[in-house]
Amino acid sequence: MEKECSNETCTKESCEGCPSREKPNFRAELNSYSSIGHVIGVVSGKGGVGKSLVTASLANAMAAKGYRVGILDADITGPSIPRMFGLQGPAQVDDNGIYPPLTANGIKVMSINLLLPGEEEPVIWRGPIIANMVKQFWTDVVWGELDYLFVDMPPGTGDVPLTVFQSLPVEGVVIVTSPQDLVKMIVTKAYKMAQMMKVPVLGIVENYSYVECPDCGKRIYVFGESHIDEIAASMDLEVLGKMPIQTEYAKAADEGRFAEVLNEYLENAAASLKK
Repeated sequence: MEKECSNETCTKESCEGCPSREKPNFRAELNSYSSIGHVIGVVSGKGGVGKSLVTASLANAMAAKGYRVGILDADITGPSIPRMFGLQGPAQVDDNGIYPPLTANGIKVMSINLLLPGEEEPVIWRGPIIANMVKQFWTDVVWGELDYLFVDMPPGTGDVPLTVFQSLPVEGVVIVTSPQDLVKMIVTKAYKMAQMMKVPVLGIVENYSYVECPDCGKRIYVFGESHIDEIAASMDLEVLGKMPIQTEYAKAADEGRFAEVLNEYLENAAASLKK
């Protein structure tokens, strides 16, 4: 019979082995028809910094190297990955689970947009329901054999990032930011959350770093001079890439042809994932 703890009788010795001392395990069980080698989160402290662009670019880079790759679109209220790759639902479903459709370059994708009647249907759900949906993308989706699964997180440090960090075996995160005045605060928030959840930060990617003049090649720093190197150094992090504004990438995403994009500015980021 287990001993009941009380403030009057508890000591360090008497409480050893007490079930109440055990930390709760929130880890979700992977779908039985799936095997995933590495789970990498792509996060940001705010929206509009190109997080999905970085997620899709990293997935393309690893697929081009011959790895089996998947993308879990955890941005339930603002999904964009299916549109970028020209994918439409509904996803195939049977007794084994939900089957993620393939992009033109062989990447498996699961997103709420592939389960809704139309991609423009709004998701008006409360936080706990959204978080549970993300967990189901891990437990109910038949991912098959994957070397890398990239999780495209919603911005901020709310319910969904917390659920992903607690429920999925995330090995590391890539922080995406832009060269604006608030960048240090934004990066620090994402960095501290990863620290609190004991998830390694693999490095930082800066988007919108500059625009290159098509005539003379001069770099124009639209959002001001970047300070990402100093910020990364202060946190002992690596800058994995600096991406300029590329209209070709945006056009490919808008037209559903992002499978054709090999983002040269993230070669170092892709190389770091191989480690």
